Amino acid sequence: MRPEIYLFGDSITEASFCDGGWGASLAHHFSRTVDVVLRGYSGYNTRWALEVIEKVFPEVSRGGGAPLAVTVFFGANDACLPDRCSAFQHVPIHEYKQNLHSIVSFLKKRWPTTLVLLITPPPIDEEGRLRNPYVENPMGLPERTNEAAGAYAKACVDVAGECGGPVVDIWTKMQHISDWPRICLSDGLHLTQSGNKIVFEEVVARLREEGISLETLLVDLPHIAEIDPNDPLKSFS
Repeated sequence: MRPEIYLFGDSITEASFCDGGWGASLAHHFSRTVDVVLRGYSGYNTRWALEVIEKVFPEVSRGGGAPLAVTVFFGANDACLPDRCSAFQHVPIHEYKQNLHSIVSFLKKRWPTTLVLLITPPPIDEEGRLRNPYVENPMGLPERTNEAAGAYAKACVDVAGECGGPVVDIWTKMQHISDWPRICLSDGLHLTQSGNKIVFEEVVARLREEGISLETLLVDLPHIAEIDPNDPLKSFS
């Protein structure tokens, strides 16, 4: 049975198996070594994630064993402003930190050997959000701001440090790129193919640092180069 990596998060995770998505790239990268399992839920925040986590990760997993790793990618919805049009998704930052701690604790209690990799929310392009509203916005103000996203990103990094686990800070990483709102974001929040590539590369790098890489994983079944052309079936015994 192949080991598994679960991707747990909001719409940026749910859409990660689209063409050029970071989840699809991860599945391709680890083909024949790891099954990458998608558990993305559009619009969800950490409060809702905690409410459903028992259903998302039942005691008996698909393969019956502990996954190699779980990515936890929440915060973009928690960081919605409490007085704007998506206020129902807002989670106060102190609760966001507590919820992340609880999610990590749940996963580590269920699977003590599993690596839990936190990913911060991405930066926000407020003009892009105004051009691409998800709900009616009578105030004409962005429901998210980059300042708020940055505060939640810092909180996510802090939780990773408190838990002694790895983190991918894409809020900071993406803003190192010139013209990042256009290059990394499709609508002021969600990722372009370039934005997805950044997440993919950062996740692969963190996994490698934690000992999860193509060099450390077994290939599933013999490679074609290992099969004897004179007696192919011998390779499967």
